[in-house]
Amino acid sequence: MPPLKFCANISWLFTELPEFTQRMRAAASAGFRAVEAAWIYNTDLKELKTVKDETGLEFALINTPPGDVNAGDLGLSAVPGREQEFRQGLDLAVQYAKALDCKRIHLMAGRVPAGADRCAVAMEMEDTFVQNLTHAAGVLSKEGILGLIEPINTRVTDPRYFLDSPHQAAVILQRVAHPSIRMQMDIFHWQIMDGNLTQNVRKYLPMTGHIQIAQVPDRHEPDSDGELSFSYLFKLLEELDYQGYIGCEYKPQRSTEAGLDWLRRYWKSHD
Repeated sequence: MPPLKFCANISWLFTELPEFTQRMRAAASAGFRAVEAAWIYNTDLKELKTVKDETGLEFALINTPPGDVNAGDLGLSAVPGREQEFRQGLDLAVQYAKALDCKRIHLMAGRVPAGADRCAVAMEMEDTFVQNLTHAAGVLSKEGILGLIEPINTRVTDPRYFLDSPHQAAVILQRVAHPSIRMQMDIFHWQIMDGNLTQNVRKYLPMTGHIQIAQVPDRHEPDSDGELSFSYLFKLLEELDYQGYIGCEYKPQRSTEAGLDWLRRYWKSHD
């Protein structure tokens, strides 16, 4: 079985360095062959591309713009009445992805509007999500880019996030029914919302286009104290022949470099 492929999420790792370009160089020096990031839109695209080319790094994933963060936005894909803004954000994400040869874009669903009852707006938001994802599928398929939807837990991280479980995501993917839209499996969020990871991983891996990891509950390194056995989960993913990237989206307990022993051990065991 080939070893798993890991990429550094430079929105979370190497934050000792202020610039994304510096973090890219640090990730390459640490042995990563790929990086991912949430929002890179405040960084000059030419600089990102220059460092990417110099280091040989692959850009595995970026997110669509969140909207107006100061007004409480965290994505727009499922937010009724914001369709035009979603499309503009998608176009910007595609521009960056094409320049960086990035093949995956996380299409952020967004939050239930403040003061609204989740159950009361659920169907309208799901319909909006499906319509926006259908539009995105048409745009992304022409560019050879995969669109991803990621459940984010509403118990700890974001109580108002619309998409919060793999089961909900699967229903939406079935409605969209397009190969250019798939699921993003974040093990941290899945464990908090549903647990039952072995069965959920087996069930949903065929519709998954990207994976992210962090220990539960404190979102630190995979080998830190917590609920999950990542040695077991890595073996499971190897057995299931997962060949995509696994994004390291966690908060280092100390420096990023000091916390990478788990990854060095994995690499050494697969030499």
